[in-house]
Amino acid sequence: MIHRNAPLTPTGRLRLARCVVDEGWPLRRAAERFQVSHTTAARWAGRYELHGPAGMKDRSSRPHHQPRRTSAAVEDQVVRMRRDHRIGPLRLAVRAGVAASTAHRILQRHGMPPLASCDRATGEPVRRYERARPGELV
Repeated sequence: MIHRNAPLTPTGRLRLARCVVDEGWPLRRAAERFQVSHTTAARWAGRYELHGPAGMKDRSSRPHHQPRRTSAAVEDQVVRMRRDHRIGPLRLAVRAGVAASTAHRILQRHGMPPLASCDRATGEPVRRYERARPGELV
């Protein structure tokens, strides 16, 4: 998705890159014409040279890999302990040997609600509703 203040759309990026790469414009002149910095113009021209028109699309800023991500075995252990013992992230962190924030993120990632919003007996999320007056559904 294009940022609302972005100076170039994918079409504008393609026009800028074609001016620099195909037509041989100086980088600074093209940057001035399209009202972007010369480093931005160089970035789009480089992507055009490498990938062609397909390189003008927005890219995700998400990392390609996370070398320090919590292992799947530890995540499974945290989720299993949560289901079996119904304990919060602080106690889970101590038992699993991870930080409390990590335990909390694991629970969120797996869609497990906070203990306060769960039924004590079953562990299922409590679904409440409110009506304007008593007996409204009858």
